[in-house]
Amino acid sequence: MQYISEIDQLSTYPSIDTEVLRTFVAIADQGGFTRAGELVNRTQSAVSMQIKRLEEDVLQRKLFERDGRQVRLTPEGQVLLGYARRILKLHSEVFNTLREPHMVGLVRIGTPDDYVMRFLPGILKQFSKAYPLIQIELHCESSTVLMQRRDLALTVISREPGNDLGEFLRTERMVWAAAPCFCVDEHEALPLAVSGGDCLYTQWAQAALDTAGRDYRLAYHSSNGAAILAVVSAGLAAMVSMESLVSQDLRVLGSDEGFPPLPSMNLRLLRNPQMTSPITECLAEYILEGFRL
Repeated sequence: MQYISEIDQLSTYPSIDTEVLRTFVAIADQGGFTRAGELVNRTQSAVSMQIKRLEEDVLQRKLFERDGRQVRLTPEGQVLLGYARRILKLHSEVFNTLREPHMVGLVRIGTPDDYVMRFLPGILKQFSKAYPLIQIELHCESSTVLMQRRDLALTVISREPGNDLGEFLRTERMVWAAAPCFCVDEHEALPLAVSGGDCLYTQWAQAALDTAGRDYRLAYHSSNGAAILAVVSAGLAAMVSMESLVSQDLRVLGSDEGFPPLPSMNLRLLRNPQMTSPITECLAEYILEGFRL
């Protein structure tokens, strides 16, 4: 009897079509109706009509504040966005699981190695729990190298602000970091630990220091993030890092110590159109959600 009453209660609520939720999420991610329409393959007027019906007829709540061509979520819209992402992910899982009940295969993904420990453990744990027979092959290299590869189905890269390549994942503040024992005044030329000349971190560090007129030297170089961290943790050099990756045993170096500001970093997801499959599309959705948490 309890089960029947719950079904009866659910039947009193209006339903929300998943395509409408997909449009809603696209608007929230793209910041406008026109670009969202291009993403979901609908006209701007069709997108506007979908959202109008969702706001006025279904939820009876305002979801977006309009400011010319730009839109931003209302508090109610922020609440719906979290639910919408979860619903769409579950919807995708249902179809992938039932249509491909034995999803088996290999997916090659690429990412700079400093993102691996911060973002991927939770993402891959949830994905492997839902699809235990799918093998993940992880390649860790710089964004510049990863963008040149054609054998990766999905690639997470770092991009400068304003570069809209791929799908937006998140924005990270870039900072200078060093060990507590690192004494800035002891060094006539600031020693830096860097990943290489093709790394945006290195390019931004050099440009910022050159502009500030501060002497520096590339004292340590490694393509391995763990090696860079070991050098910095030992107090031998400073480094540039995403703020969220600065561990508790390091400290952020600011303008009071003569360190110039750095640009923010955009993290974006690239999908290889030559390697599209239900498996890669499903993993891409997990990555999109995991980086946005």
